[in-house]
Amino acid sequence: MNDRDNDHIALADIRGFMADDLHGALDEAYAISKATQCKQYLFSLSLNPPQDHVATEQDFLDAAERVEERLGLADQPRALVIHEKEGRRHAHVVWSRIDGEEMKAINLPHFKNKLRDLSRDLFLDHGWALPNGLKTYGDKNPLNFTLAEWQQAKRKDLDPREIKQTFRQAWERSDGMKALSNALEERGFYLARGDRRGFVALDVHGTVYSLAKWTGVRTKEVREKLGQPDELRSVSAIQTDLRARVTDQMKGYIREVNNHQRNEAEPLLEERAKMVR
Repeated sequence: MNDRDNDHIALADIRGFMADDLHGALDEAYAISKATQCKQYLFSLSLNPPQDHVATEQDFLDAAERVEERLGLADQPRALVIHEKEGRRHAHVVWSRIDGEEMKAINLPHFKNKLRDLSRDLFLDHGWALPNGLKTYGDKNPLNFTLAEWQQAKRKDLDPREIKQTFRQAWERSDGMKALSNALEERGFYLARGDRRGFVALDVHGTVYSLAKWTGVRTKEVREKLGQPDELRSVSAIQTDLRARVTDQMKGYIREVNNHQRNEAEPLLEERAKMVR
């Protein structure tokens, strides 16, 4: 709250405390916690929009409400401070974890995973570019995955908003067909000639996406930038190629698992042989 390091500070919201200032509220939360065994009686969180975007006070309040709903902290005493520093505007939120009726701390299981998923939703809802750490595939083509990455990806569904963002970013950074094809392939999409001589893209599962629809541009703009799709391979040709590549990849994963199991079994087999002798 010091004004030496910050250009502007505001206590944007305080609720559930008798005190009406931040320090009084924190003292109050501490005092109530002394009636319990809880040592970590506060849960604090930073809300940092991307550097090139400015969030409103309402944006911060909405985000805080979504966080507390997700974590089970709804209606808990809360304070929210917004401050600006060197042109950046962000917020800090703090909740009391002590349930005043039960007089015990609210448990927060898997809060990191829940907050990571909510961060993705907030970025996509606002139309902000996802940082690599929040992208489903981490800006990587699934055909280049390791076994661990492939197993992790199987547990995730690709959000349509993220697909649109991928197509849009590839479109904006490309100046022609070859550049666009390379940009899409980095993320596991393959440019192809559609059945009606239009431009489409396929993911590694062979699903077809209309380029104009998923980039959000008109068909006329696509043709002006890319020309004719005649030199591109057809949808069926790429689907055949992808099936073969995915099959080879699966065979590689199976070999990797078998080798791992063989290595793990080796000392056990030696021990068994010793016992038999």
